[in-house]
Amino acid sequence: MNPNPRLDRLSALLGGLAPRVQVMRSSPDQARLRFPAEPTAGLWLHLVLVGEIELQSDHRNSLMAKAPAIVICRGDGAHELIRSNEGASTPDGLLCARAHFDGPVGPLLLAEFAQPMVVPLADADASLQQVITLVRAELNQPRCGQPLLLDRAGDILFIGLLRHLVAHPRHGSGLLHGLSDPRIASTLVALHAEPQADWRLETMADTAGMSRTAFANRFREALNTTPGKYLSQLRLAIAQRAVASGDGLKTAARRTGYTNASALSRALSKARSSLEA
Repeated sequence: MNPNPRLDRLSALLGGLAPRVQVMRSSPDQARLRFPAEPTAGLWLHLVLVGEIELQSDHRNSLMAKAPAIVICRGDGAHELIRSNEGASTPDGLLCARAHFDGPVGPLLLAEFAQPMVVPLADADASLQQVITLVRAELNQPRCGQPLLLDRAGDILFIGLLRHLVAHPRHGSGLLHGLSDPRIASTLVALHAEPQADWRLETMADTAGMSRTAFANRFREALNTTPGKYLSQLRLAIAQRAVASGDGLKTAARRTGYTNASALSRALSKARSSLEA
């Protein structure tokens, strides 16, 4: 079976993320912007539209981002932006957006951004460039309904950013790198769409149109984990969110592919023990 050349690589992932993007506009007279660590994870997306931004954080040496670019930082890590004179004096120079993930797949995506990242956008595709143009025009000339429009633009910007990162993966391995591989992406989309299915290595390899050995090796190279471990991680994340939302163990187990409530209970206990260790 050959992977679908028109495969939608992101809809199943976005459904599991359930992202909410809130946009905040920086004051043009702010040369330094500080973002304290927050108790819940998520992503800060800083869209640099004019000039340069220096990013300082606890993770590594400072990074520079020259417009147009997006600076991506996890919300649970403190960071600071230092704007160039040109950017700080321009009303439409910077847009900051906070992406919250209400779905269970958030931790899988957040793992991609353990370190802050600068994504240059000079060569981004036309659709993402159009969003950037819209945002800058709206910031430059505020009009009625601007807050709602910018929030909607933030949603579109987030999806456009994911598309860009899938088309141009930045890491040697990880979820976005896996989605950039058409064959591995076919399997990832299927797993996210039906995590409760009776997945075996053979059926996963079949969705990729590959032999079991070739698929297992390629999956491990793309995501730095085995297909079985990734599926277990995905199922556990979904089950944890379901139980936290009030579902009983039996219901959560059925929806996520665990053989019974006892198997899910053991997996949850093991996960809690790992966090406490």
